[in-house]
Amino acid sequence: MAHISGFERDQLLLLPEAVDDYVGSDNPVRFIDAFVDGLDLVEAGFARVQPKATGRPGYAPGDLLKLYIYGYLNRVLNILGMDKMMAAVVA
Repeated sequence: MAHISGFERDQLLLLPEAVDDYVGSDNPVRFIDAFVDGLDLVEAGFARVQPKATGRPGYAPGDLLKLYIYGYLNRVLNILGMDKMMAAVVA
């Protein structure tokens, strides 16, 4: 069983053409995305990178790390603040 992962940024939508078009080219989220994708999460100490075969799958550790780093850089560490911040980034 695989992790629950977010949507692909190049997924086609009605308007604009792709989800990736919502985020500006100079947004720090692009650096965070590339940085975390380049990490070896198993070597970095993430214990649950390989999902278990039973039960509901968890969220992908890389996606959660990206969200945490972005929130930390913006000094937002609670779920309500994260929700508002993500809505502002995508809008």
